[in-house]
Amino acid sequence: MIVASRVTIDPEVCGGRPCIRGLRIRVKDILDMLAGGATREEILTDYPYIEDADITAALQYAARAIDHPVIAAAE
Repeated sequence: MIVASRVTIDPEVCGGRPCIRGLRIRVKDILDMLAGGATREEILTDYPYIEDADITAALQYAARAIDHPVIAAAE
């Protein structure tokens, strides 16, 4: 199943967690590296099969994943 143009979910790859283009690099891995202070350039150097657009796709996927409606209970 393709979630975005570059983020895929396949039960046979990384236990069905969102990955980049079916590779065994999870969206979470990219987010963890960025949160840890890695730059895009460092990630691209360390993982030459990842493209800059993959990093953007991971960020977009994460942004959409946490955007959910909040329903307030009536008083």
